[in-house]
Parts: sequence; structure tokens; C-alpha cells
Amino acid sequence: MEWEDEAYILSARPHGESGALVELLAENQGRYLVHVAGGAARRMRPVLQPGSRVIARYRARIEGQMGSASLEAMGEGPAELFDDPLALSGLAAAAAVAAGALPEREPHSGAFYALDALIGALDATDIWPALFVRFEAGLLQALGFGLDLSKCASTGAMEDLVWVSPRTGRAVSRLAGEPYADRLLPLPPFMMSARGGLAEGDVRAGFNLTGHFLEQFVFGPLNRPLPPARTWLLDKLADAGRL
Repeated sequence: MEWEDEAYILSARPHGESGALVELLAENQGRYLVHVAGGAARRMRPVLQPGSRVIARYRARIEGQMGSASLEAMGEGPAELFDDPLALSGLAAAAAVAAGALPEREPHSGAFYALDALIGALDATDIWPALFVRFEAGLLQALGFGLDLSKCASTGAMEDLVWVSPRTGRAVSRLAGEPYADRLLPLPPFMMSARGGLAEGDVRAGFNLTGHFLEQFVFGPLNRPLPPARTWLLDKLADAGRL
């Protein structure tokens, strides 16, 4: 079995004396764990960082067996973010969420494109935390658990949607949801439209929203918590006054 694809590094760890086990999110192949010969070499360290984009050439003798891959770097990768620790935390958290949420060897091009869009915006200090939320919403969509924010679940109204049902993931209008406001999740406008703008507390509400459904539909059934890297990111965003 062989394939060649563009991919992002999600994680890497040493294996044996000189190799590395590398988790990839490939555009057309999905999440793959591969062995990279020589991955422990110093020259490979800049490449095997979460968020690095590579061309992966994969080979395995038998389908289903963990194969080996050679990796060719594309661009500078995370090096261009070294002066921005908060953005690097965002990159690490995105890689950890993708690695934990996506099933192995199942194509999810939508998840690849969502990660690609987020990584491309990490130098936009004012907007990338909101795009991180939309990245997580994209992951939910790719996994079949997309939020339905098109109309009110109760009345069918398409305007003044301000909450989401924590059970169904469907939007609820202000009028229909008012009596149950304490049981509903706030819906920040930026999640419905890029023109929605950002008000104070919107990013936190967005993280709470996607975090709830990632726990309910993805990590909970696997008996795993949300990745610690995501928790650390929220703490750092709060400390920086960005939530």
C-alpha cells in the first residue's frame, strides 16, 4: 500500500534509537500514525513539530499495518510563530484536538481544510481565537455532529438566534428560549456569520459551546477528557484578556 499526500504534523515522539512515531492529518487520507526512519535526528526536529506542513510519502507492506513515511517540509511551519507563545499554544491545542477527535485512517478532508484555515490565520492576533472555535465546529461537522444554526429548533424563525440546545445542537431564538435561558448555551454571532463581529465574552461562549459538544459526542464516548492542551490554551487566553 502506498500513497503521497500533503499533511500536517499532529504529534511526534521518539521510537527506538533513531526513529519517530509521527501522527499526521493528511488531506485525502485522514489521520495516520507512521514511522519515520531517522526522525530523531537533529535536522528533523524543526519538521516534526505540531502544525508543520509536509508532503508525506507512505508505504506499508500490508493494508492495516503501520507503515513508514518520508516527510518533506513545506514552508517555514511553526518557526514563524516562535515570537508569539499564545499562537503556538493555539497551534498545539488545535493539533491535540484533531488528534484526539479524528478516527485513524478515515478520510476527513473537511477537518484538514479547517486546520489549514486556522493555521493560516494564527498571525492575525485579533481574530484567530474565534477562528479556533470555528475550527472545532468544523471538526464536529466533519464527524457528523455539526451544529444546526440555520433556524430556531422550536419556531423555525431564522432571526434573533441567541442560544443553542445543549442536547440537540440546534439554534433557539430569543423569544422561544427566554423561559429556558438558564438551560441553554449562548450562541455568539460570529459562529453564524463572519460579519457577526466580536463582543466581549463571545470567544469564551464559543469555546464553551464547541467544548460541550466535543465532550458529549466525541471525547465522552471514548471515555477521554478534552485534551489538556486545550485547557491550557483557555487559561492563557484568559490571562491575556482574550476571552
